[in-house]
Amino acid sequence: MSASHPGQHPGQHPGQQLATFAATLRLSDVPAPVVRRTEDLMLDWAGSTLAGKGSRPVESIAKFWQSQSPATGPSEVLIHRSGTSPLAAAAINAAASHVAEQDDVHNGSVFHPAAVVFPPALAVAQALGRSGADLLAASIAGYEVGIRVGEFLGRSHYRIFHTTGTAGSLAAAAAVGHLLRLTPEQMGHALGSAGTQAAGLWEFLRTAADSKQLHTAHAAHTGLAAAYLAADGFTGAQRILDGAQGMAAGMSSDSDPARLTDGLGTRWATAETSFKYHASCRHTHPAADALLAVMTAHGLKPDDIARVETLVHQGAIDVLGPVVDPQTVHQSKFSMGTVLALAAIHGYAGLGEFDAHYRDPATVAFCNRVSMTLDAEVDTAYPARWIGKVVVSTTDGRRLEGRVDEPKGDPGNTLSRSELEGKAIRLAAYRGGADEAEMRALIATMWAMADVPVVGRLLPAAV
Repeated sequence: MSASHPGQHPGQHPGQQLATFAATLRLSDVPAPVVRRTEDLMLDWAGSTLAGKGSRPVESIAKFWQSQSPATGPSEVLIHRSGTSPLAAAAINAAASHVAEQDDVHNGSVFHPAAVVFPPALAVAQALGRSGADLLAASIAGYEVGIRVGEFLGRSHYRIFHTTGTAGSLAAAAAVGHLLRLTPEQMGHALGSAGTQAAGLWEFLRTAADSKQLHTAHAAHTGLAAAYLAADGFTGAQRILDGAQGMAAGMSSDSDPARLTDGLGTRWATAETSFKYHASCRHTHPAADALLAVMTAHGLKPDDIARVETLVHQGAIDVLGPVVDPQTVHQSKFSMGTVLALAAIHGYAGLGEFDAHYRDPATVAFCNRVSMTLDAEVDTAYPARWIGKVVVSTTDGRRLEGRVDEPKGDPGNTLSRSELEGKAIRLAAYRGGADEAEMRALIATMWAMADVPVVGRLLPAAV
């Protein structure tokens, strides 16, 4: 490692080290497998974004932001095939990419990086005419910053706050600040301004409100604005993370400043990010996979199952527990019982299964046979590992146990490029966001992103 490698600044406080890393990172610093993983993550994000086309909350956000922005511009709104300002495109694409519940997740930070990093990074890269290598490096800077801030804020933060909205504001600022070529000092100001605006609360789940899409739109918008302001000399709090009245002081009771600089430049948290297989909250995936494993191993049909006890971590109880009678498709994605019902009945809890069957009598009946119990092993392992454990009671009196140590999509049980391509094509087709030929062209662009001289449109413009 060269002396100039980002992350090696022991004389700085953790926030300064993080800002310096984000400002000075170059794609040549990043191992090739991490660059390839970032391309994978960007394709996965694009598919998730196109699946948000036509969603009522997303279209509402798009209508508002576009009403406040120019009708044309250099930055692409994927779901509309239109151009607008970087600020509006970032917010709209961020909202769209988080509604189908198919965007990525980093386990240790319980954070969805793609939805808050790629939208502002793509919008600004298109506006400034940056290269594909610039876009990848900026995105990695955003992932590394956001993940570490989420880990720093800890489990207590996530119990009340939606980390994707809070840490996401800083992730977006880091990505945009890198594209703006901010100095380390300016990047520190950008993170300070983003952190003072960080927001997102879980209360929306109790009443099936639309706020989750607003969280990602706001984070992308906030981070982008904070970076541009810093480029103009606007200053932000220098200890926004660990200061006496900073984010940890107000939002966490178990913050750990060491997490902010853990392995900067050597540990690539970007590569630790998981893909989503089921179209639901990630807290449901381990149990769904464990249930499917039991059903396969013992040849069970849904009607053979009398009860399913899921053994879970506290975070799952905190987020999923309030959803006892889901009233919308989106809320049902946060119902452990609904997700397991769809997986058991249809073999997969995908977008179509939720749309068509989340209120079916068979789904509701199975849902009512599912419970959650706090498990010491699962809770201790979380969030570094998301273990899935279930106890299945059958109608003929058997008690069957199931377990998965890595849900499908985790780094150790990841999706191949072929699987990611298929997923992206299906997501794009879900509401007519793009056809297969258009997606094949986009896929080719993604796999060659490091060599793209100037980042242009990902999809043809609307006719």
